Amino acid sequence: MRTTYMAKPREIQRKWYVLDATGKPLGRLATEVARILRGKHKPIYTPHIDTGDHVIVINAEKVVLTGQKLQQKEYIRHTGYPGGLKRIKYEKIMQEKPERAVEKAIKGMLPHNRLGRAMARKLRVYRGPDHKHQAQVPENWNF
Repeated sequence: MRTTYMAKPREIQRKWYVLDATGKPLGRLATEVARILRGKHKPIYTPHIDTGDHVIVINAEKVVLTGQKLQQKEYIRHTGYPGGLKRIKYEKIMQEKPERAVEKAIKGMLPHNRLGRAMARKLRVYRGPDHKHQAQVPENWNF
């Protein structure tokens, strides 16, 4: 009788990957990063265990939004107070904090529970081409 393999937390070996966002559509980048953070690229993937790797996204300011999304897409949040709906155009977000837009897109594709929050902690996003994780010897991830 065969049984389904389930990864144990002590068996997981994490790697570090660098993804360059230059010229990549935001959604395509986000799906690839979320896949790596979840660990779906590994044969030991287990849905209820965090089997993913660390991801460094560089050049977040050079990510592209296709069509009219830059002018029309909005980031909407609510303060919790009456009349507290806040709308910010992605054009403004991409000028001020492009790393925030990339993080938001990626976190939206992860599970919305404590497992997803643990996966999101392995994500680092930088505006330019420099990052401070050379000591981890990250590998380039091409997609």
